[in-house]
Amino acid sequence: MPSKACSVALAGVGAYAASQAFVGPVASPQVGQQQQVRSLRQGGQAAAQDSSSSSTSAVGVLALGATGAFVAAAQVSQRGQRRAQVVRQATAVAEKVFTKMPASVKPGVVTGQALVDLLNYAKENEFAIPGVNIVGTNSINACLEAAKIAGGPVMVTFSKGGGQFIAGKAADNTSDAACIAGTVAGALHVRAVAKLYGVPVILHTDHCQKAWLPWIDALLEASEDHFAKNGEPLFSSHMLDLSEEPLEENIAICKKYLTRMAKINMLLEMELGVTGGEEDGVDNSNVDSSRLYTQPEEVWQTYQELASVPNGNFTVAAAFGNVHGVYAPGNVTLKPEILHSTQKFIKEKLGCKSDKPVSFVFHGGSGSSHEDIQYAIKAGVIKMNLDTDTQWAFWDGVNQYAKKNEPYLQTQIGNPEGPIKPNKKYYDPRVSLRSGEQSMAARLVQAMKDLNCIDRL
Repeated sequence: MPSKACSVALAGVGAYAASQAFVGPVASPQVGQQQQVRSLRQGGQAAAQDSSSSSTSAVGVLALGATGAFVAAAQVSQRGQRRAQVVRQATAVAEKVFTKMPASVKPGVVTGQALVDLLNYAKENEFAIPGVNIVGTNSINACLEAAKIAGGPVMVTFSKGGGQFIAGKAADNTSDAACIAGTVAGALHVRAVAKLYGVPVILHTDHCQKAWLPWIDALLEASEDHFAKNGEPLFSSHMLDLSEEPLEENIAICKKYLTRMAKINMLLEMELGVTGGEEDGVDNSNVDSSRLYTQPEEVWQTYQELASVPNGNFTVAAAFGNVHGVYAPGNVTLKPEILHSTQKFIKEKLGCKSDKPVSFVFHGGSGSSHEDIQYAIKAGVIKMNLDTDTQWAFWDGVNQYAKKNEPYLQTQIGNPEGPIKPNKKYYDPRVSLRSGEQSMAARLVQAMKDLNCIDRL
């Protein structure tokens, strides 16, 4: 049972969220974690009962001799103690409380009201969470490792192509089957290990254009099933990129999906304007440059519609010159002042006290200057996407490992130490991939510094 102090802190979560200028609160409690803790505790009690009953049955082995009975009883007792220790450790991780975060935010995957509280906390304290595109468990683990080192939250982001890669490129992808299965499998991996890193993690999906909506439909079904069983969705949020459609259609489709997502406490990220460049099957490299800059009136129109959805929670990827990829200086002109003027415009429309009524996200963050990042955060950016820089960092880690150990990576047997010396410990995939993880994690820690996302737990 939680302490009285903990109960009081949790009771204050609703008041905290209501005082923020994000969007409507989510009423449903986070019950999945509580169920897990209860299960773990019950497991500990069962372990103790097993130990007791097994010790009693040890009397039956007296025919083997006093020494044999003593050894058997000791082994049973040790097993019971080990089980109880594992249960205590797992329970402690599940019940860990961050000293700086809102009380609702716990280690592991964050959804529902806890996610709203986390994003409001980020906006209020002017830091942004890195949203990192991943392609497998190695890049997932690098994200979690970076968050643990930096002491901040992280967003693990699945693209449609990334999901397919997790399932395997040879897997049957008829009707997006591999894309769906791989994305779900990646989400389950994150849920299985995230608490071990002791950090809050947002499970998110990236750009989904209109033709790809069946992919999101299937992922929503997975979250609805998870919600029915555990009281929370499988994913924290989804992003719809309908920026190629007319504004009215973009908003209408997003509102339809937000209505569905709100029922299971999921958050929607939607895009206004276009992020230039090309990323993972989304190619806007030849788009008219005028579409790279969103107008305040477009954001206001979107805000009005989405804010009308009961329990609807959303963020806006408003374009301010963002481009996917990394380019030479002078080829990309970011104008984060657009976000500042938009916040002022909507504040006046709402007549609210908050200077930042909208929660913005920053796409195309790789290669951006520190100054532009900081100015965007001051305008209410609470998440920045990273992909190109982290891809390079992972590859560079593997590449540097290969260069350093080149003489040991040419044959299975034979290296500078001798003609019959084996090289297995050098070409074991885990070694080079681990170098990739470490390099990617280091790049992410640097990004978290740029985003003010250090020591936030």
